[in-house]
Amino acid sequence: MDWKPYDPAWLAEWARANVPEEPWLADALARCTRAMEGGRAYVYFVDPANANQPGAEWQIERSLTLHHPKEGTLVLDVLAGRRVGGIEFLSRL
Repeated sequence: MDWKPYDPAWLAEWARANVPEEPWLADALARCTRAMEGGRAYVYFVDPANANQPGAEWQIERSLTLHHPKEGTLVLDVLAGRRVGGIEFLSRL
């Protein structure tokens, strides 16, 4: 895994101001301080190894689709415990 430092401030600030229906989201995004690219359009914040298998760190609860004015449509994978596992940037596909 090639994890790199990530600054989520831009996304956390935007979520705080624009996604009031998900009040936990900005804080969850602010904790995403390491990332790994998963191709051109996906950024992982949690190790996806053995996703959704017993004992895996990645246990998805739902996907959350948001529309960012600069980045376009974002699909966030929300994991157990309201953690953001990763983001797909649909405009990069």
